[in-house]
Amino acid sequence: MNERLRNLSNWLTEVNAEVAFLTSPDNVFYLSGFLSDPHERILGIAVFQEAEPFLICPGMEKEEAKSAGWPYEVIGYSDTEDPWELVQQKITSRVANIHKVAIEKEHMTVERYEHLKKIFNDVQIISAESKLRQLRLKKDPNELKSIQKACALADYAIEAGIAEIREGKTEMEVLAAIEYALKKKGVLEMSFSTMVLTGINAASPHGTPGNTKIKKGDLVLFDLGVVVDGYCSDITRTVAYHDITTEQEKIYQTVLTAQMEALKAIKPGVSCSQIDLTARNIIASSGYGDFFPHRLGHGLGISVHEYPSVTETNQLPLEEGMVFTVEPGIYVPNVAGVRIEDDVIVTSSGSEVLTKFPKELQVIK
Repeated sequence: MNERLRNLSNWLTEVNAEVAFLTSPDNVFYLSGFLSDPHERILGIAVFQEAEPFLICPGMEKEEAKSAGWPYEVIGYSDTEDPWELVQQKITSRVANIHKVAIEKEHMTVERYEHLKKIFNDVQIISAESKLRQLRLKKDPNELKSIQKACALADYAIEAGIAEIREGKTEMEVLAAIEYALKKKGVLEMSFSTMVLTGINAASPHGTPGNTKIKKGDLVLFDLGVVVDGYCSDITRTVAYHDITTEQEKIYQTVLTAQMEALKAIKPGVSCSQIDLTARNIIASSGYGDFFPHRLGHGLGISVHEYPSVTETNQLPLEEGMVFTVEPGIYVPNVAGVRIEDDVIVTSSGSEVLTKFPKELQVIK
């Protein structure tokens, strides 16, 4: 049994739960090495205190699960079978009396929860999220290697996007060019929907790209990420096209200073709140506090948004091996939107920035 499974099994013993039944594709991948999007179908992994774990998946993916390196039983089911009957049979064949089951309460739907309660009468349901977050919090060398590859491709994507900036080009045209360039590099999946926002659109933190055309005097914001071997990157850069106003430049330099100072503050033992407040206080002191509406960053790994949340209220101390984003922003409607984002790993003495694309103000002519 690998270390990840062993740690979860030991936790089940501590909390006196006979089994954990986990159904989120991210956690199934973390524990088994099998990466799949089953859509509406059941994908799950059952882990026990002592008995051998099993994986259940659509029958069409059974061989892929085995090929991914899962050494234990794989149960495949057809679209005409009831997978919950199989889950019940396989769990009770390993443990006769089930009193407590750990699940991902944040992921499991009400319908699936009711199925579980139906097949195990009077069972106590507890949450496994806290333990899974703890297990996934610090990245091992193999995870870090995949994240570094994803970051390098994100850097390349920003370079490709900037090269496409022309007067009259639409956000969607630049976006398409970025993703085409990545496809030619062999990238199968983005971490999330790529954002290219120009002009006043950049002042919307989660804006939607469309047919807005780039014009002189615009700030152009890129926010994108790439998936490599199941691990994500996430980068944001903002550049000016042809001209920039005094206020736009002030906003940019404020965001850059806030980000650089937050990066300098990162080291083991420092709290997430201290990192957030380092950037937030700089932005507030420059008069833009009301225009920084989101947290400083978020954990990064198999999920593009994972634990921890880097907020001004999170007292969690940083630990070596944690990976997260640092992404302050200022969004002033009808004036400017600027965000600068990097992916960072906490080292023994500080941090290493994994996304390398330059972030000093660039004015593209």
